[in-house]
This record gives sequence, C-alpha cells and structure tokens, in this order.
Amino acid sequence: MSIQIGDHQLKSQVLLAPMAGTSDKPFRSICRAQGAALTTSEMVVIQHHLLNTNKSKHRLDFSGEPAPISIQIAGSEADELAYSAKQALAFGADIIDINMGCPAKKVCKKSAGSALMQDESLVKDILTAVVSAVDIPVTLKMRTGWNVTNKNAPTIAKIAEDAGIQMLSVHGRTREGKYNGMAEYDTIRKVKSSVNIPVIANGDITSAKKAELVLDYTLADGVMVGRATQGNPWIIHEIEHYLKTGKKSADIPLDVKKQTILGHITQIHQFYGEKLGTQLSRKHIFWYATHLDKESGQSFWKKVNKITDHKLQYQLLEEFLQPL
Repeated sequence: MSIQIGDHQLKSQVLLAPMAGTSDKPFRSICRAQGAALTTSEMVVIQHHLLNTNKSKHRLDFSGEPAPISIQIAGSEADELAYSAKQALAFGADIIDINMGCPAKKVCKKSAGSALMQDESLVKDILTAVVSAVDIPVTLKMRTGWNVTNKNAPTIAKIAEDAGIQMLSVHGRTREGKYNGMAEYDTIRKVKSSVNIPVIANGDITSAKKAELVLDYTLADGVMVGRATQGNPWIIHEIEHYLKTGKKSADIPLDVKKQTILGHITQIHQFYGEKLGTQLSRKHIFWYATHLDKESGQSFWKKVNKITDHKLQYQLLEEFLQPL
C-alpha cells in the first residue's frame, strides 16, 4: 500500500515520529537510511525573533536532506501558525506538519500542542489558515483527545479533512495520558473510518509484528514509530521489511550496528559543534549502550555521562563497543 501526500508518494508505510530532542538532522539521516519514508522534524516555532537562536538554526537546517522534507510547526493561534508555515517554505519544506499531539506541560500551558484539541472551533481556524497560507501539503499530528471523557479525534479528523489537511497521524493516547499505560487503537480505527485521507497509527509500535497487528486492526495506511527508535533505529528496517515481505528481516550484523552508532555520534559532534554535540550525544549513547547490553550499558553510562571532551567521549564509546 502506498501513501500519497499531495504530489509525494511515500516509499514505505513506516514513518519516523517528530520527537523534540530526538528527531534532529543527524537522527533523521540515520532513520532514512533504515527505510523511513518520512522523517518529520522536531517541532519548531518559526517566529522572526527566534530565528537567530542556536536552537532554531539547528532545527531548521535541512541542507542535503532528501525530499520530501516535512517541517513540524507549533503554536496556539491561527495567524501565528500560518506565518510559521510560510516561513517554513524558505527552509525547504515540502510538507508542513501541525503539532496537536505534544503533551508536554510547557507546550500545553501555552495552549499549543495537544491542548488545542479542547477547542474545535480554534482547530478549524488554525487548519484553514495554514492550508490557505501555503501551496504545499499540510498534515496534522494529534492525540485521541484531551482526556478519556473527551476523545474527539474523529471529530477533529473530519474538520481536518474538510479544511484540506492531506494526512493525519494519531497517537493512541489522550493528552492526559501522556506516555503512561498502553496506547489504544479503537479511536484510531474510528478516525480511519471517518475520513478519506491517509491515517497513520502511532503509539507503542515496538516491533514488526506489532506494526502488522496495529495496521490490521485500525486499517490505517501506515505506522509512525517514535520512542522505540531511541537506541534502536534498526527497528524501522525490521518493520519496513516485514510489512513488505511478510518475513522477518535478517539480523543486522553487530559490526554494522557499531559503525552506525559511531557514525551517528560523529555526526552529532560535527553538526552541533564539540561542546553542545558532546552534551547532546549523551542520551543517544545511553540508549544505544542499554539497547545492546542493558547491564553493562548502564555501568558504562555512569562512567561516560559526565565526560565533556568529545574526543574522549567517542574513544570511550568505541572501547565499550569493541568487545560486544
């Protein structure tokens, strides 16, 4: 099954979720190499007074990335989001994604992210304004609702389709649920049955078999993988291969995984610079180390997590990986 977003036909049914602090340029590159059909950026507020900050410069660097480039924008007002969408064009956006899924308190406190789902009238105004502001496809990432008694994702899905949104990604939890408990897929199934645009299922996609079960149950067009890629970007290849062939992929050789890990850390150091790159590498090193060997990975983490020199950080990681 192919997923069509405007003029863009995605090459697989597996997408990388936009994750603040994770799906930056180096990580998107890794996940594309594993077969992700779309790798949406971390959410960004593209306002004039923020453009010169280091955070914005890094989040809005898409040079050399293959199309389609999907930039996720966040905000709480229709005019603000329409402005961000227009600005995103200058940074190479082929697709604009609107964030109505982030459950973080600091985002919802500003009435952005999943907080927007409380006000369906505002949702309609925002989606209409953004679609009207640009001549490229606009997609929407949302949750099942604000809380368990207000699961209004099917209603918002219909509003989105009528406003011209061209794809929906739905995380199977409410904002109130954050990342607790198990994701539920009944609401995603209802969303899929209520619209005629592509719907992507997100939440607890932790294996190739789980991806197949979720697709079969929800009838969604694809899956979006988030936290399961942290320390294990190879899961994208495993899911993509299984969905295409119905067969488990061959195990990726450990030496190839080691090369990917060291290459990723090198990319982070180069992209962010030595000081910031060393800081931002720490969480990835923790995820990789504990994925490969939980017990020794946690011991290694205690040794490496305070290192401030990028060369020493890389050297210690290389030494840790060597005997595995």
